[in-house]
Amino acid sequence: MRKIFTMFLLCLLVLISCNPLNSSIEKEFHISKEVHYRNKLSPEPDFFPRQINIVAAGDSLTEGIGDSTKRGGYLPYLEELIEKEKNIREVRMDNFGIKGNKSSQLIDRIKSEEVRTSIRESDMVILTIGGNDVMKVVRENFTQLELDPFNVERSNYEKRLVTILNEIRSINNETMVVLVGLYNPFYKWFTDIEEMNDIIDEWNSVSRSIVARYPSAYFVEIGDIFQTEEENLLYTDQFHPNDRGYELMAQRIFESLGGEPLKSIARNAYTASEKGNSD
Repeated sequence: MRKIFTMFLLCLLVLISCNPLNSSIEKEFHISKEVHYRNKLSPEPDFFPRQINIVAAGDSLTEGIGDSTKRGGYLPYLEELIEKEKNIREVRMDNFGIKGNKSSQLIDRIKSEEVRTSIRESDMVILTIGGNDVMKVVRENFTQLELDPFNVERSNYEKRLVTILNEIRSINNETMVVLVGLYNPFYKWFTDIEEMNDIIDEWNSVSRSIVARYPSAYFVEIGDIFQTEEENLLYTDQFHPNDRGYELMAQRIFESLGGEPLKSIARNAYTASEKGNSD
């Protein structure tokens, strides 16, 4: 009887070890363990510093007129600041700034294949535009400056700015867009002309409200930087920034984008690279 009972136990153990349910449980355990192990080894998005691509477009401020180093105005200063971020290894800059460009010309510039390709691969697009639109009215009405011509031109500028932003979004819906505001270059020499300050403020207000309609888009105010009598921030032409002026511009842009906006760019770059590797 004891022999029979022993044989029964042995057979039962063999059956249990061969049971598909038991095998399934063991398989699920190993899969769960493997997934947990894999997830544990997966780095955080900012673990490996990433390269980010920046497209700069617009007028002479982007080209860098007044920059004694001829390196591109505020851009090299901004590049140095961004590359100090722990989650960003390198910044690649494409500079499409052209002296004298107005908003109407920037629309055509963005539609060129060279710029479109660059925007398509970008993580950020920085624009300096509108100053020459204002100066067009100043030159045409220099002997008698009145508000009406500025208001008419500002209305046209609004429509063109919307076109510019829509065009960028149609090329790359995920890139960050940064619009740098206008400043009054006549402030130091003509502090008594309050109307010019009002005009610049109104144009900046319009730009800010338009940019606010778009996700991942930022307006950067720089007008106050140049309203100082303590330091000369203008080039010898008394219109464009000098080296120090460009450096302060870069600092303001960086401060406006510091923290979460720059982190989100690094995360997007990480996600794009992971997607490319999986493809």
